[in-house]
Amino acid sequence: MLQGRLHSLVIHSAALAGNPLGDPADRECPVYVPPVDDHRGLPLILVLAGYTGVGAGQLRGTPWEPSFPERFERLLAAGRVEPAVFAFPDCFTRFGGSQYMNSTATGRYRDHLIEELIPTVEKEFGVGGERGRRGLMGKSSGGYGALHLSFEHPDVFSALASHSGDCYFELGYKPDFPKLLGELEVHGSLDAFLAAFEAAPKKTTPLILAMSVIGMSSCYSPDPSAPLGVALPFEPRTGRIRDDVWARWLEHDPVERARLHGERLADFSLVFVDAGRKDEFHLQYGARQLVDALKEKGVAVHHEEFDDGHMGVSYRYDASLPLITRALSA
Repeated sequence: MLQGRLHSLVIHSAALAGNPLGDPADRECPVYVPPVDDHRGLPLILVLAGYTGVGAGQLRGTPWEPSFPERFERLLAAGRVEPAVFAFPDCFTRFGGSQYMNSTATGRYRDHLIEELIPTVEKEFGVGGERGRRGLMGKSSGGYGALHLSFEHPDVFSALASHSGDCYFELGYKPDFPKLLGELEVHGSLDAFLAAFEAAPKKTTPLILAMSVIGMSSCYSPDPSAPLGVALPFEPRTGRIRDDVWARWLEHDPVERARLHGERLADFSLVFVDAGRKDEFHLQYGARQLVDALKEKGVAVHHEEFDDGHMGVSYRYDASLPLITRALSA
């Protein structure tokens, strides 16, 4: 049983109002407050869900695996972490996720977090309040979001933990392109595939991987003049890479961003990066490149690898939570 308290905020978002996909503008943001006498002034950490996930999903554990708050409280009782408040945003879209970015295809999710969610949570609970008391963490697309928002807003955050975060797009994303190509062969168009996907009684892994290509395109290469508002990085008939669109994707690759702007993270109190050595999306190689690029820019990186894949690795928060809570409590 939790000793702390879970609160449910509903953020009435102007940034997401009238978004192109018709996704709801009102978003639930669960907030966990630890069992302390006075939580005011504690650090605020955003916990970002992976692709297809929502923040509230991290509150559900199983008899064999604790929820995120339960995991944190076990570490707190053992004296391994410092008290902190955690917010779990909902940035899900019709395409499966927003990558925590602003996009003409999906909506202004970065603005929602920075301009609406953080001020609302901080005002409601009296936490955070300055960059030295704000952090980000997440896995997979949530890890990508932690990196992306840190590069975009080093004035807002001072600590991040990216678990198996999307990076080095050449290896991480290109292998999934044929999944969507195959669906386009069957259905004939993006609109027809989207309709078939939404009607499917079971969202199988191949279907989700095909949809993920649309989801990533909606974030990295939105195009209001293209079908569904997205420019695909390949020609649908031949699969040939469209160099101009792929170049737009690479602008958002954390490896490329670190090579160009890694110094933005140089004064972070924590930059934690990990990946499994058996990652199904080959993200361990991207993590190694990311770490090398950041170190060349003078960033102190805590880098770990572990003997596992991409799925079912929430236990890795045991490695980052002590570090990020202490960094933000110093």
